[in-house]
Amino acid sequence: MLAMILNAARSPLVATSRERPEPGPDEVRLRVSACAVCRTDLHIVDGELPSPRLPLVPGHEIVGRVEALGDAVTGMHIGQRVGVPWLGGTCGACPYCLRHAENLCDRPVFTGYSRDGGFATHAVAAAAYCFSLEDLALDDASAAPLMCAGLIGWRALQAAGDAQVLGLYGFGAAAHLMTQVARQQGRTVLAFTRPGDHAAQAHARALGADWAGSSDDTPPRELEAAILFAPVGALVPLALGHVRKGGRVVCAGIHMSDIPSFRYSLLWHERQLMSVANLTRHDGDAFLAHARRHPLTVTTTVFGLQQANDALDRLRRGELVGAAVLQP
Repeated sequence: MLAMILNAARSPLVATSRERPEPGPDEVRLRVSACAVCRTDLHIVDGELPSPRLPLVPGHEIVGRVEALGDAVTGMHIGQRVGVPWLGGTCGACPYCLRHAENLCDRPVFTGYSRDGGFATHAVAAAAYCFSLEDLALDDASAAPLMCAGLIGWRALQAAGDAQVLGLYGFGAAAHLMTQVARQQGRTVLAFTRPGDHAAQAHARALGADWAGSSDDTPPRELEAAILFAPVGALVPLALGHVRKGGRVVCAGIHMSDIPSFRYSLLWHERQLMSVANLTRHDGDAFLAHARRHPLTVTTTVFGLQQANDALDRLRRGELVGAAVLQP
């Protein structure tokens, strides 16, 4: 098999030939058909997330076909199309797992971080943490971003509650999907992009956003909630300043630059500031059920597997519209 390997933080991935991994009793081996490139992959490569398991195959938005089954795996079959998300395993015994909050597990396993991921021709995953993608009306490249941009976006959207006027900050892979979901739910969407990113603003309007502007613009309406997909701490006080009394700001990223100090009056009047962490399998089941009922338009730029460094560079520079996807 061929894999793109991270040997040290802040260094390029290296194309490496390896033996195909054998699945353990509760695992499956997939032939990878697509793996989207997430900003979390960029945080790992750039050394912004601590202690990845090195050497590492990044990538946690995997779509593939089951090629081999572990001895204890039931309910899956050879050739089945499945998706593999960021959450690759949990302990099942900590206080969080026992109260059905597996996204907060004390001893989690993360795909493409603490175990090898999908920037490769083959990958091994825990069968219990794979999602069936059969009957999903998207090709492999389009389905791949759903495994994190879609799942984390969905969890963040649920955290925003029943807000009808929703601000989305950072119009990348997650926001372009959640704009569509929010509009399908009858919400008003205001999209905030990097200053001067007219391509992203046009993309947002094309997908149904009621308004699109720069992150430093004043929106035409007061927000009932805002979701921050951009990992920029300075956006927190900006968003709080545009959220109505009793409104909520949800930080959806796994990493964010430092939040600057801000006056208490921005938080007063029962405004809430919260984060979402990882995902649960229930999130995945609910989101994929929605995606089967309500088709999504997924905007992708496809790269060959050995172009992974180019894809990461373009994501780092903010040059992509929608999601980058690697295909072996």
